[in-house]
Amino acid sequence: MNLETKWLEDFVALASTRSFSASARQRHVTQPAFSRRIRSLEQAVGVTLVDRSTTPVDLTPEGQLFLVTARNIVEQLNESLGHLRGLAMANEALDIVAAHSLALSFYPQWISRLQQGLGELPTRLVAMNVGDAIHVLREGNCDLMLAYYDPYASMQLDAEVFPSFSIGQVKMLPVCLPDEQGRPRFPLEGQESIPYLAYTQGAFLGRSVRMLLKNDPLRMRLRTVYETAMAEGLKGMVMQGMGMAWIPDFCIRQELKEGRLVRAGGEQWDVPLEIRLYRCSLVHKPGVEKLWRQMMKLPRDFLQA
Repeated sequence: MNLETKWLEDFVALASTRSFSASARQRHVTQPAFSRRIRSLEQAVGVTLVDRSTTPVDLTPEGQLFLVTARNIVEQLNESLGHLRGLAMANEALDIVAAHSLALSFYPQWISRLQQGLGELPTRLVAMNVGDAIHVLREGNCDLMLAYYDPYASMQLDAEVFPSFSIGQVKMLPVCLPDEQGRPRFPLEGQESIPYLAYTQGAFLGRSVRMLLKNDPLRMRLRTVYETAMAEGLKGMVMQGMGMAWIPDFCIRQELKEGRLVRAGGEQWDVPLEIRLYRCSLVHKPGVEKLWRQMMKLPRDFLQA
């Protein structure tokens, strides 16, 4: 009997979702490909495992019985692989520095996803501004840096000295509280002055917003009422109705979904940004170099949150 472990994982996923389409999304394949893999599993074991005549789909009695075996195999295999992958760094924590907003809102989801591909990965995280983070990375006082990359910003990193790869595409959105009709309380369209919650002069995200506004008349209508270097600090002030601010989308997804925040302007006002993971090639640490090679071999869906 020729069984592939991915078929067992597919079957366990299908037993959980009872939906071919939802399971295909979860397993990061197309629905036709997922269906073919379930068929291949049924052919390998020689029985029908899934009752496709019902909505949602159900397992046949044979499928219910086989599910116990499939789950045990998948769990034991994952446990064993996770142990093997983690042996080399069992007592070795990675020191990571990150921009404040990334440390608070992006890092937990990203590191959780990465560990699904590498196994347990002990880390120590410190939040700081990008300038300080670069200095810490160059001096060898941290192993990795999680930071924004903006090709139009004035400060760039030498790719030879600081090799990196992309782990996410995000946008900064102009947002504010809604009025009673659900419209933006401080719309960018119009002629009225807008209370503006801004990033401080040295903040990396602030430079990106200033590039957007550099030659636009809108900047003349923005009345700065508050400044901070941290996106989460601006979010707090926006939630209090103090004005409008540009905030990374991953910081405010839930608030936008629930209608507690709304866009202050259309997509032409969005600021695209890339999130990158950096290391310093001038600092040679075997453990970090090995991890870097392992990460570069992972599928993209394990590297991106």
